[in-house]
Amino acid sequence: MKSITNRASVMAALATLALYPAGAHAAHRAAPAAPSAGPEADYPITVGDAYAVGGVTYTPADTLNYDAVGYAHAGTEGTGISGAHHSLPLPCYVEVTSLDSGHTILVRLDRRGPMNGKQLVELSPAAWAQLGLPAGTDAPVRVRRVNPPEPERALLRSGGHAPDRMETPPGLRAALRRKLVVATPATPGEPPSATLSSTPPQVTTRMMPARTIAPAPPPAPTPVPAVPRPAAAKPAPAKVGTTKPATPNPAPAKPAPPKPAPAAPPAHAAARPLVVQVAAFASKERAEKAAKQVGGNVEPAGKLWRVRIPAGDDNQARAALAKAKQSGYAGAIILHHD
Repeated sequence: MKSITNRASVMAALATLALYPAGAHAAHRAAPAAPSAGPEADYPITVGDAYAVGGVTYTPADTLNYDAVGYAHAGTEGTGISGAHHSLPLPCYVEVTSLDSGHTILVRLDRRGPMNGKQLVELSPAAWAQLGLPAGTDAPVRVRRVNPPEPERALLRSGGHAPDRMETPPGLRAALRRKLVVATPATPGEPPSATLSSTPPQVTTRMMPARTIAPAPPPAPTPVPAVPRPAAAKPAPAKVGTTKPATPNPAPAKPAPPKPAPAAPPAHAAARPLVVQVAAFASKERAEKAAKQVGGNVEPAGKLWRVRIPAGDDNQARAALAKAKQSGYAGAIILHHD
């Protein structure tokens, strides 16, 4: 009875080996688990090797302070608020700003691209709609890498979208557009895109070959006629008994009158009070929300609503500026109150 049982076990094992060869069985055993939807889905970060698209070679790099302007392309792939980039590591998070409207959103980059063009970034249909970009054309944008908190990362990983960022004011958008216009692509044929930096762009000047010019012969010297020297006059004999009168000493110069000391500034000429301008919004509701976040005031300015934090001196202004930047308002500046 025992031999029959052992023979059945051996036959079952041989059948299993026949159905699953050694290589396939090992591959099945080493198959990775499904990717997690939690924080583990953001790690490890993949940089990848260089690759070429349309004759242009892109080299991925883990650039922490990436900040560039260029054009966004409306893609047909990707779920949720996601995007594709040629060189940033995957996955990572960026703020994308429309240079036309100033609207800014948070996007999770999880793939390479665009694979059919040389634009700066490709956005999923949901990201394109959230940013409010027009259909059927590329749009000028700013792409800035950020490190958002875990709750916002979780929203994007689950297919949702993070809260909209502060709108970029028109003055900053105009400056970014100028960088977009003067940007020179690194590869011929690539659309305008520029990385924002404090270093001015280098300009290459084409030098013309210098021509060799023979020096002109020196002019002939002009003859100078000889001039007869006059005979030296004999000194007159000194007269005996005569004395030369002494030369009187000159009168001492009068000292210059002292310059009057500069008058002290009047009391009313004191420095104007300082204020930290956090941001400007198109809607009063968003301005009041930002003012509550940083402890500031809302002031109307034409069609915009400005959020400002009053400060009594330089120390208070610097502290208020640091608080505004920590709250996510990177464009806050210190001004004199109007």
